[in-house]
Amino acid sequence: MSTIVNPILRGFNPDPSICRVGDDYYIATSTFEWFPGVQIHHSRDLIHWRLLTHVLTRKSQLDMQGNIDSGGVWAPCLSYDNGTFYLIYTDVKSRIGAYKDTHNYLVTATHIEGPWSEPVYLNSSGFDPSLFHDEDGRKWIVNMLWDSRKGHNRFAGVVLQEYSLKEQKLIGPITNIFRGTELKLTEGPHLYKYNGYYYLLTAEGGTQYNHAATMARSRNIQGPYEVDPTNPILTSAGRPDLALQKAGHASLVDTPAGEWYMVHLCGRPVKDKFCNLGRETAIQRCDWTGDGWLRLSGGSRYPQVHVQAPDLAPHPFEPESAKDDFNAPALNMNWSTLRIPADPSWLSLEERPGYLRLRGMESMISTHKQSLVARRQQAFRCEAETYLEFAPDHFQQMAGLILYYDTKDYVYLRVTYHEERGVGLGILQSVNGVQDELLEADVSMNGISRFRLKVVIDREIAQFYYMNTEEHWTAIGGLIDITHLSDDYPDYIRFTGTFIGMCVQDLSGTRKYADFDYFVYTENGQ
Repeated sequence: MSTIVNPILRGFNPDPSICRVGDDYYIATSTFEWFPGVQIHHSRDLIHWRLLTHVLTRKSQLDMQGNIDSGGVWAPCLSYDNGTFYLIYTDVKSRIGAYKDTHNYLVTATHIEGPWSEPVYLNSSGFDPSLFHDEDGRKWIVNMLWDSRKGHNRFAGVVLQEYSLKEQKLIGPITNIFRGTELKLTEGPHLYKYNGYYYLLTAEGGTQYNHAATMARSRNIQGPYEVDPTNPILTSAGRPDLALQKAGHASLVDTPAGEWYMVHLCGRPVKDKFCNLGRETAIQRCDWTGDGWLRLSGGSRYPQVHVQAPDLAPHPFEPESAKDDFNAPALNMNWSTLRIPADPSWLSLEERPGYLRLRGMESMISTHKQSLVARRQQAFRCEAETYLEFAPDHFQQMAGLILYYDTKDYVYLRVTYHEERGVGLGILQSVNGVQDELLEADVSMNGISRFRLKVVIDREIAQFYYMNTEEHWTAIGGLIDITHLSDDYPDYIRFTGTFIGMCVQDLSGTRKYADFDYFVYTENGQ
């Protein structure tokens, strides 16, 4: 009997929405301020997964320039009906305080790898929209309703409205079908139909350590909905011993043989409550009870690391290369850019074949135009190495290797210039928006134009290195605590994860470039 090992999508891959088409399984996950938007992973056995494609690849589909940290794409919903894939997503423009500007859109494609259509605007009444295809051909959208009024429940329930495929817009009355359970913070709704019931699966409790998945059902899509008497059906709350914390925000799928599985969000702390890898995706096997409620197999409500796999033929994928030599005409699928798409004005793989050329733009705190290309950290123990050519001649010019969470939290090994000391290597660290020069530019690099840089991460500790002329690695800056590169630091909620990448800044506006020869990312266990 085969076993699935959780999490199935490691690193920053939250809010999973799963969809089966024939023998193929697809999971869409949130990407927030990272471009391109919405990752799609693919499997044929629910054990082995590969990153297959992205949905939102054009600025016309997703314009995030200026979006706040942890804004952008929230909780996409992927579905399929009658030869067409549907993807609904939220582009969050603001989220701090009483108001949330949450614009919901729909794109479609006849093939999972696209091309995907231009977006159809739906509404802005709340976030986490989901599309349900009923058996009679009608289509319905549910999303959580946000109430900004003082003294009101901000998470004001789940609203339902019909979607007209012909008119490409929402039509008819808006009905609040579910106001949540005592866990509150009701979000992430998905509708399913099984044995004559409409089942409403929601996320509740907030996307931290009290997170949960809850279920309600009704014979009528507009309600009233009966709450599962044993809710929550999935949670990690109250169980700090579990390897998978924050369990919630779930989505359901069945196999051709009628086996049921639930994918869900989870987090794995590296130390105390800090989840540097961000929120990940796990999967649990489920069963239907005789009285028509869904339960995790084995009767528990708690997520398991090892789960019985379905009765499907094994389908592993070829492992990805650890090294990117930048020989392809486009960035490989594991790379993301920050808020803006890669375009020739600041990124090129053709100006110098075999190199990634990045032209410096704005600073690390900018929410507009950063020259930053990065990939997810997906293991507690890993390392990354790059080799760049850079010739700064002004202190406003920098390039190097960065560990990046958001505009407030990062650690940056960078080459720069000092008027008196010349070219030097140093480390910048920003913790909750307060920047500190751990090393300003203290390691002299005068006469050197090629720089080999490396970082080694061991859970909450990072150590940077550079290679000197004697061809061996030299540690620089000492051990650095990187617990601040997490969802849980400091005390406000944010939603992404640690990225490792390459960046260039030229705050003088001359767009000084750096050429990166290669990038290597390797993992040493989960």
